[in-house]
Amino acid sequence: MTTSAPITPLTPTQQRVAQHLVDGLGPQEIAARTGLSAVTVRQYVRDIRESLHCPPRCKPPVIVHFLCSARQVAPPATDRSMPELSPEQQLLLRAVAEHSNPSDIAAIAKIAPADVRAAHDELLAKTGAANTTQLVVWAHAWGLLGARRVTTMESGARQ
Repeated sequence: MTTSAPITPLTPTQQRVAQHLVDGLGPQEIAARTGLSAVTVRQYVRDIRESLHCPPRCKPPVIVHFLCSARQVAPPATDRSMPELSPEQQLLLRAVAEHSNPSDIAAIAKIAPADVRAAHDELLAKTGAANTTQLVVWAHAWGLLGARRVTTMESGARQ
């Protein structure tokens, strides 16, 4: 499902917070690096989500995917070579980038809900990513998660 509402460009402060999200930092770490309070950082993250038309409870990897897809933040370059992923692993990669709910991830990846954790852990191990946010960032840097048109976003991260 897509929305035709345009993505609101981020303010300079939102852009800095967004870049820290892409770098894998949480609100407390972002607050420490920017001098903002953690409460203010959380508000900026909510504002970023709204700007991108992300659902309220989507997790950081989904926000990072939407940020990179909308070209609001460029994914950092990686010196890691792109692993060869099976079609099933590519489907799981897209599912974890676009969805936060494990049952949605299972449905999109076409695997049993009980198998999501094991398949996810295998994908992290194969890519060498420390966590899902890093996996999504690297996948964008490798060109595995294509950019979307800037004027529309899928609401695939529903909760």
